Amino acid sequence: MLYNAYEFQRSWMSAASAWADLSGQWLKNPLNPMSYSNMAPIMASGLDVFAHASASRGKPDFGFAEVEVDGRKVAVTEEIILRKPFGQLKRFRRKGVTGQPKLLIVAPMSGHYATLLRGTVERMMVGHDVYITDWRDAKLVPVEEGRFDLDDYVDYLIEFLEKIGPGTHMLAVCQPSVPAYAATSVMSADKNPCRPATLTMMGGPVDTREAPTAVNTVATQRPLAWFEQNVIHMVPVFYPGSGRKVYPGFLQLSGFMAMNLGNHLASHWGMFKHLVDGDEESADATKAFYDEYRSVCDMTEEFYLQTIDAVFQRHLLPKGELMHRGRKVDPAAITDVGLLAIEGERDDISGLGQTKAALTLATALPEANKKYLMAERVGHYGIFNGRRWREQIAPVVDAWIASHAR
Repeated sequence: MLYNAYEFQRSWMSAASAWADLSGQWLKNPLNPMSYSNMAPIMASGLDVFAHASASRGKPDFGFAEVEVDGRKVAVTEEIILRKPFGQLKRFRRKGVTGQPKLLIVAPMSGHYATLLRGTVERMMVGHDVYITDWRDAKLVPVEEGRFDLDDYVDYLIEFLEKIGPGTHMLAVCQPSVPAYAATSVMSADKNPCRPATLTMMGGPVDTREAPTAVNTVATQRPLAWFEQNVIHMVPVFYPGSGRKVYPGFLQLSGFMAMNLGNHLASHWGMFKHLVDGDEESADATKAFYDEYRSVCDMTEEFYLQTIDAVFQRHLLPKGELMHRGRKVDPAAITDVGLLAIEGERDDISGLGQTKAALTLATALPEANKKYLMAERVGHYGIFNGRRWREQIAPVVDAWIASHAR
């Protein structure tokens, strides 16, 4: 019932958003005598903020047209290399650029689309042949396509790496650090020639017993049955995935917004003041962030619950108990992959030490193949987006990949 109630509320808010947008435009129209009053800019700005906050959002586009490589602008086109029911492998082909390292960026399956990593992709395209895991919204996948759990996630990564070919580097942002690490372990144990040359893990929950955050506390303070009974809902009839049980993206977004409600309110108040002052550029920057942040998608029930259980509650990977298709995931099998663990000093999602733990678990890997970076004054989002990512963190990733070319 909650999902249906949300859809009703979303439809109503979409209509209200359209009304507010039209009203705001009319208040700014020079043909309207009211537009010359002192109150018109204030009222129009308020309506603009409301219209943006209440608008419905779908899957955003990456929107890359070109990128600068070696001092020249080159055209960028998106290609789907491999299609799977719950995700596709996407490549950003740059016209006339060849010979650069292949890089698979693993996007989180945590309620947002892969476009959340737009800044990550844009920066890495400068010196790499970039691919990305473009996960599907679970409510759009028909029930007939079957299940998708943590084992399937690992299988997808292995298949994607095999599709790209030997010598590929892998970069996992946040949640996928665990399945990416598991895939690397499995492929290393099998001596798979397509195992990644390097694996970079950024702000990932490898061992959530280290410096637990509010997110970790929420995941551990209740039994697994509580999550199954309270946050899992059935997709309504008007979606292709009707009947599939999911963890809705709107619940995930609500939780993240509630964690930093004061900051979000301050951002919208700042947007309002920028609009009143006529500073459209600053207001548009805030809008762009929330356009992406509020674009959410659903996760399958089995993937969400298995992640809560295995990663956050029972800590199976660091305890050496994580299984994949009936076999133990053994990080000691990793002997020749370059592991880079990156953490943000102010990360409130994955605390300090949670990602670094991956280096300790790889007991057979030479120290020369391990590297750790703690980015000072950087929060979770800043690890993979923004100025500090571009200027301080990405160069370290570049150098690590270059030093482990196969």
